[in-house]
Amino acid sequence: MTLALDQLHGSLSAPLLDAMTFLNEVTARYPDAVSFAPGRPHEEHFDPAAIPRHLERYLRHLREDRGMGEDEVRRELFQYGRTKGLIGELIARTLAADEGLDVDPEALVVTVGAQEGMLLVLRALCAGPEDVLLVAAPCYVGVTGAARLLDLTVRPVPEAPGGGGLDPEALAAAARQARAEGLRPRACYLVPDFANPSGASLPVEARKRLLAVAEEHDLLLVEDNPYGFFRRGGTPVRPTLKALDGDRRRVVHLGSFAKTCFPGARVGYVVADQRVDRGGGRAGLLADELAKLKSMTTVNTPALSQAVIGGMLLEADRGLRAATAGAAEFYARNLDTLLAELERRFPPGSPVGWNAPDGGYFAVLTVPFDADEKALDRCAREYGVLWTPMAPFYPQGGGERSLRLSCSYLTEARIVDGVGRLAAFVDGASR
Repeated sequence: MTLALDQLHGSLSAPLLDAMTFLNEVTARYPDAVSFAPGRPHEEHFDPAAIPRHLERYLRHLREDRGMGEDEVRRELFQYGRTKGLIGELIARTLAADEGLDVDPEALVVTVGAQEGMLLVLRALCAGPEDVLLVAAPCYVGVTGAARLLDLTVRPVPEAPGGGGLDPEALAAAARQARAEGLRPRACYLVPDFANPSGASLPVEARKRLLAVAEEHDLLLVEDNPYGFFRRGGTPVRPTLKALDGDRRRVVHLGSFAKTCFPGARVGYVVADQRVDRGGGRAGLLADELAKLKSMTTVNTPALSQAVIGGMLLEADRGLRAATAGAAEFYARNLDTLLAELERRFPPGSPVGWNAPDGGYFAVLTVPFDADEKALDRCAREYGVLWTPMAPFYPQGGGERSLRLSCSYLTEARIVDGVGRLAAFVDGASR
């Protein structure tokens, strides 16, 4: 049997999915190239020998702290687990230590990475064709891709100039425009700290204004926070939107242990403490509704992965910020090296520009040519360096002459080499 692509779901023909597939393919074709493409943690921070230790620490917690017998421990690890997850209390303790958040463990859903959390939240919040998801532009393709899978309408909201993150006044304007068109702006997705792909961060006053805009326009803010610990030296820790939200409950908070622990575990979480009126005087939490959806998708998050992450949280003594300080210093040095090399290779008068994020994994270059798939393939083939085109991060067009550089996965020496190769390519492409 042959299936016609136009008879399958429209997302399978979406340029966004094609762009990500191409990026994976070109990376595989040029394995020896210096790759600024993947937003991955550096592997020197991983120790396979530590996995049994973390697992044993969690098992000791079950036996000693929770008083479980061996039959209960066996069931906890080997059987289908609670849909909301097994380590909600440990995550809540970690959020209290690291972010000053007072989270009821019942308001947490442990997910298969933050990506599942996004999918569940979007499915729950957007009930009909009139519902609109607003997103910071440029935007992480995981959330716009999830919206496309669910046939949701997405409207971009531009970031403020100068690397200030999503513009609160632009969000208010986008909400008004959507309502004027008979639509219902339901939620806005953003990454307040060191966003993927732009590296932008939202100042504290802008965060407070954003919460006020959400209140004024009856919006929920979907806050994604994978990079918050990874700031350059001297950069102050900014409170999360969830920490500033208080009792308004305007923020659904997405978290992941992919960057702070390791991505292979595929463990994330959602803090969804919004009240849900079920009618007839009955009420619950949005987290309960997300768990219903999860029960029909992944059923539960693998217990073994949760156990290893739980052991890491216990070993970190209730906080990951201090435990990841070494990794944060590594990424800060890499970002310093990247920015210094860009300045050296592209002196004043160069047609190339870039931003200077104060943390995270990414920087964005503007270049005097179309940074598309054709240019990327030539750059990889002839100059041995990879990067990520920015255009797929703009839901309604833009970014054609910009590219993203990720410095998290490389050594400093490879960054220096890679920027030199990139400069040679830019020089050739600009002629």
